[in-house]
Amino acid sequence: MNRFLAISFLVTVFLPKIAVGQDHLHEDAFLKIVSMHDAKEKYSFKEAVFAVENAYMEGELDTLYLNMEIQGLTKLIENIVKSRKLLNYNHKDKEAVLKYASLYSVMKDTIPIYMKGGQYEYQPYGYDFEDIWGEKDWRKMFVSKLLIENKGNCHSLPYLYKILAEEIGVKAHLALAPNHIYIKHRNEKDGWYNTELTSGYFPIDAWIMASGYVHLDGIRNGLYMKALNDKESLALLLVDLAQGYHRKYPDNNGAFILRCLEKALQYYPNYINALLLKLETEKRQLQAYVKSKHKTINEIIDDPKGKIAWVNLNTQVRNIHELGYRQMPKRMYLDWLVSLKEEKEKYLNKKIMTLKK
Repeated sequence: MNRFLAISFLVTVFLPKIAVGQDHLHEDAFLKIVSMHDAKEKYSFKEAVFAVENAYMEGELDTLYLNMEIQGLTKLIENIVKSRKLLNYNHKDKEAVLKYASLYSVMKDTIPIYMKGGQYEYQPYGYDFEDIWGEKDWRKMFVSKLLIENKGNCHSLPYLYKILAEEIGVKAHLALAPNHIYIKHRNEKDGWYNTELTSGYFPIDAWIMASGYVHLDGIRNGLYMKALNDKESLALLLVDLAQGYHRKYPDNNGAFILRCLEKALQYYPNYINALLLKLETEKRQLQAYVKSKHKTINEIIDDPKGKIAWVNLNTQVRNIHELGYRQMPKRMYLDWLVSLKEEKEKYLNKKIMTLKK
């Protein structure tokens, strides 16, 4: 069965017609992202991110303050660009590379600021090791939280980097690893390279693969290590919107979530987080149907409608595995993050480190 027909089937057959907890802010954020993708509204990763966060915050996000913070950071980057020179780099993309280096400094370096009243130190963004997946508090994933508290995670740090890159007029590509987001850039001298904001290093691709949870099929099929374009990045935000919606309304019927995922998979067909959330949501729908019929899973496969859903779920599981997905244990993820610092001589891209200076 076509996956989008299956979504429609599950929502129509198994669950109430009205989504529990549906609200206009989530709907507005959804429509904004879709309009950006369809070029009906000017693309802005910043505006899309804040729309998603504002929906979860029930309209209470202080966008005036957040935009002032971003303006200040943008001005700081521009001042660094004016005061810095790149060593040993004379290619025609020199201006863009200088902007990347200056943006990186604002994200990860302590910077002395000289003013009439004296000197103070600008403190870079740190990593927040508390509740790094937002399991207790979904706001831990937010760029707004990062800007307010000066600490973030592998979700909010690369998002802020991409926002600031757009503010200064350069491209920054989000890229995925298991449970992780980082930045990919390309320059004329060295080609593609990775910028890792959790550790503050520039790892080679071998580090991304070092955990053993990046299957070669996952790379070939675009699950991991792909430099995402702007439209594919909007797919990430649609999944963020769906996840936040489910956190806020855990008893929802799945209809809004599946709308988000259908669009996300149109923009980025092999986006693994969208595929996994779709599987989880449709499994939850089937469980609700089983409960409503007072049957067990084994009994429901004798039900024609239940059997279609059961076969569909198993097809999705097989497809996800064949694409190259392998679940990475959370403990292994934390060990993997630490490995870059402990084995930096092995995994560091030394060519890019020289450009930073």
